[in-house]
Amino acid sequence: MALSPINQRRFANFRANRRGWWSLWLFSALFVVSLGAEFVANEKPIVVHFDGGWYFPIFVDYPESVFSGELPTTAYYRDPYVEGLIRDNGWLLWPPIRYSYRTINYDLTVPAPSPPSSENWLGTDDQGRDVLARLIYGFRISVLFGLALTVLSSMVGIAAATVQGYYGGWVDLGFQRLVEIWGGLPVLYILIIMAAIIEPNFWWLLGLMLLFSWVTLVGVVRAEVLRTRNFDYVRAARALGLGHGAIMFRHVLPNAMVAALTFLPFILNGSITTLTSLDFLGFGMPPGSPSLGELLAQGKNNLHAPWLGIAAFTTLAVMLSLLIFIGEAVRDAFDPRRNQAARAA
Repeated sequence: MALSPINQRRFANFRANRRGWWSLWLFSALFVVSLGAEFVANEKPIVVHFDGGWYFPIFVDYPESVFSGELPTTAYYRDPYVEGLIRDNGWLLWPPIRYSYRTINYDLTVPAPSPPSSENWLGTDDQGRDVLARLIYGFRISVLFGLALTVLSSMVGIAAATVQGYYGGWVDLGFQRLVEIWGGLPVLYILIIMAAIIEPNFWWLLGLMLLFSWVTLVGVVRAEVLRTRNFDYVRAARALGLGHGAIMFRHVLPNAMVAALTFLPFILNGSITTLTSLDFLGFGMPPGSPSLGELLAQGKNNLHAPWLGIAAFTTLAVMLSLLIFIGEAVRDAFDPRRNQAARAA
């Protein structure tokens, strides 16, 4: 589908921002790699060819007895005995990193946390788990959590702000008081209290944070709707008998979305930072989950192992910087002054 002339100008403005354009490509590449983390860092081989048959341990758990072993339990492919059985009658294709986020390296020659080596490229944490593998899986969880929270909170906030700004009057006044009260609640304290009652997990944290994060876009979208609802084409649609719902979501909301889109990368940034902060404080994902915040906490508790803090900080700095650069490019692309300058040129 061809873009409209104004969207073509916006895309050209976005692409003209080289920093934001290349940040989008780099962030997308990192995210795609993290989505296939099981194929990059795993304690199981990707493909096993044994005795003429093909096996895919990443997707299916095979017992050791399938490979002529003695035990009926799930095969542990890092065991030299199991690997030897397979290589006697076939071969294995391993991922580049032969560790998952939960795999413990029992063959360390120094106490954990161990420094970077040819076996563990970024070292291990204080439990002997590979740092690079945990960074890859932690990156995926952070971005997926941030994307889910950004999309859901934006949908709720935009819908509430559209209703609030369109009807105005007492509806607007009542919504504003609710937003002011709701936005003033101490979210971190509430999360800490709830974490002491219920063991947090991905979906629990997402739902709880959604209760408070939807107010982020209300102010911006409400102001745009208040301005747009008095435009001539909106009055004409109302005079023709078009329903309020159709007017709001067909004529008013598209104009308000321009302002909302420029904030989405920054909301995503804040969502990732919030999850990292909760993990750092110990109120985030369950223990053992791959978490950038938990790795930062390990760096704080193990100052003699600087690779832990440096690896986590570098990953967060690169991720958040790329998102900021993308957000700045999106903001400039939707800036009406830039569009007018491009049209004049």
